[in-house]
Amino acid sequence: MPIRTILAAATGAATGVIATVLYFNSRAGGFSAASQPPRTAAVHVPVAPPTFKADEQPLVDPAGLFQYGAGFPGPVSDLAKRSAYISSYDRRTRNPTWVVEHITPESVALNNADRKHSVFLEDESVPEKFRAKLKNYFRSGYDRGHQAPAADAKWSQTAMDETFYLTNMCPQVGDGFNRDYWSHFEDFCRRLTKKYPSVRIITGPLYLPRQYPDGKWRVSYEVIGNPPNVAVPTHFYKIVLGEDGTPGGKVAVGAFVLPNAEIHNSRKLTEFEVPVEMIERASGLEFLAELEQPRRKRLCGEVECSVVVRDFKRANQQQQQQPLRQ
Repeated sequence: MPIRTILAAATGAATGVIATVLYFNSRAGGFSAASQPPRTAAVHVPVAPPTFKADEQPLVDPAGLFQYGAGFPGPVSDLAKRSAYISSYDRRTRNPTWVVEHITPESVALNNADRKHSVFLEDESVPEKFRAKLKNYFRSGYDRGHQAPAADAKWSQTAMDETFYLTNMCPQVGDGFNRDYWSHFEDFCRRLTKKYPSVRIITGPLYLPRQYPDGKWRVSYEVIGNPPNVAVPTHFYKIVLGEDGTPGGKVAVGAFVLPNAEIHNSRKLTEFEVPVEMIERASGLEFLAELEQPRRKRLCGEVECSVVVRDFKRANQQQQQQPLRQ
């Protein structure tokens, strides 16, 4: 990615994300694929019990604590397999950690559902004390922002309804983002099915550091609700894979990080393009370890990565204003 593109993106709402990209880039040694370290699959090493000499006996039993709980304290990721997506929910932030979906030319062509029949729902599969609540969003100033979009599930009313669980939501800035640029970005992903027979999308929140006047980097984010317990992400990521439909074939990969802030519709989508590794480092997640570099192509080198401005605001605004249901 040309450095002038990165510097141009450092203005306006994207300042935080680009500064963070530059920070991670300086640690990673550059954006080019050649400069990336070789990827290795995670190795799970079993923990062996401690060994003692014949004349020694352990004097303590740390594992005795687990008799009072249901095993290890956590953290626990609440996995949900829905019709149109799979999600992992973070009990600490009350946001999903990641949401994975799959769209095809056939799935986006169907129109068997209408979002006016869908309602936002608390996810009762999550223990009540860790659950995101509808009332948390009340008068918060933020939208209940889909990670897997409702419009990606028009092939089934049930599939669309399932996208309205709060475990598929994060607090998002409404005007200028969720109802505007973010919606256009989601539409860009759907339009990719005109070129690729299979498109896979990973979406989730980020809580990125920014540099303060004293030169130190800190992570700071708002928390909404009463009591305040739903974190407001500073940024959101999408990793988009365009598959050519052949086993072992080429995969076009695009990774993007957008600030949770108003973004003018004139901004180029490529201004928010980042290496997949940057998202992995920031999130603590690993996405494409088994996708070899020779199979990868740069998505924005294959297609024009740009948004088409459409009027999604009215439908989204009406949905956000629907009465809260407990």
